Amino acid sequence: MAARRQIKLSAYLVGTGMHVASWRLPSAKADASIDIDYYRRLAQTAERGKFDIAFLADSLAINEQSHPNILNRYEPITLIAALASSTSRIGVVATASTSYSEPFNFARQFMSVDHISKGRAGWNIVTTRDLSGNTARNFGAAEHYEHSFRYERAAEYLEVVRGLWSSWEDDAFVRDKESGVFFDPSKLHRIYHKGKFFSVEGPLNIGRSPQGHPVFVQAGTSDAGQQFAASVAEVVFSIKYNKEDAQAYYREFKQKVVAAGRAEEDVVILQGISPIIGRTEREAKEKLETLESLITEETGISFLSDYFPGVDFRGVTLDSRAADVGLDRLELSKSDYKKHQPVIARENPTLRQVYSLLTGSFSGDHLVGTPDKIADTLQEWFEDRAADGFMLMAPQQPEGIEEFVDLVVPILQERGLFRTEYEGATLRENLGLKVPENRFAAARAAVRG
Repeated sequence: MAARRQIKLSAYLVGTGMHVASWRLPSAKADASIDIDYYRRLAQTAERGKFDIAFLADSLAINEQSHPNILNRYEPITLIAALASSTSRIGVVATASTSYSEPFNFARQFMSVDHISKGRAGWNIVTTRDLSGNTARNFGAAEHYEHSFRYERAAEYLEVVRGLWSSWEDDAFVRDKESGVFFDPSKLHRIYHKGKFFSVEGPLNIGRSPQGHPVFVQAGTSDAGQQFAASVAEVVFSIKYNKEDAQAYYREFKQKVVAAGRAEEDVVILQGISPIIGRTEREAKEKLETLESLITEETGISFLSDYFPGVDFRGVTLDSRAADVGLDRLELSKSDYKKHQPVIARENPTLRQVYSLLTGSFSGDHLVGTPDKIADTLQEWFEDRAADGFMLMAPQQPEGIEEFVDLVVPILQERGLFRTEYEGATLRENLGLKVPENRFAAARAAVRG
């Protein structure tokens, strides 16, 4: 009998939480984003809850409007190396850009972390959006790469990295002290890559990890991003604000995966959630009201004015409604706004809530409530094929993940929807993903066959 399909869980770790005002809460550790012991606590809590992934986002530039949690924070590859040594079973995933790094150095760094973690690393592949307006100038360029150019470069970058991660076949290192043979030269490979963007000979000076190589994570929302993800990603991260939109995304993306020559089960789709959990419905709503009240007028209106050029925000407050300034009818080409526009039109949220939607710290009323209500929502979305699992983007930390682990996870476990123990030792084993073949060993086998 086939094993029952179960929910996958990832914890999005960012300072005091996704909500822009979370650092102002009396219980918050305002300098959390630069405290390694705090991040260890978050990762260990997620591991106690049997989460698959501890996830770290990144940005390569900031400005005065940036979220407080990203103004002063660790570089994520360095951070997941530290978290790997503080945990034993949970996967550690870091974001790294294909636009502003070299594939050889990157391949070496990330494979090192995969070994340090004993096969628990994952790479969130991004091409980098220039949200701050000064990313390119941090890397000696006048202008940011154009969108389609970034994905063309990313495809070649990934080809180089995959090749380098196949430099050594799994049994290449003999280490026979008696004969003096340390490695089998026939199982060491150079890639001799010469392409449009990169020229890399190889080999890489580190072998494959227990899981072959890090798991590929992607969150492309554009057409180009989704096509790229369908061809290479093993975990895909999306944010939809109602079940119907999530189901449509799930169905259409799985079709793209099959069209790319892969099987549906080769990709795990996670939907981002930002639940507010209370022992009662009233307690949960009061928590949300407290968070929303801490967004300053200056911060909120300044951000919205910058995000929606041409919209007149004079005379309104953050408690005004979206319809008061026409946001419910606005047509805007920004891909992140397009995914929020239906909920804005349908629910006519306050401008505080619009701000929270755009900054990723509010998921909607269906995720504000008791542990049973949250579990019911997740079960419904999971069983109705709106997701394979969820990315917990807690509005406030550490309470958000602690409450989810202590109050929601046990309900999911009791219903047989989530593991009570880890299935394997590597991230791939726990996600149910295949170990990638070494391309040179596979070619050798094909010739023999």
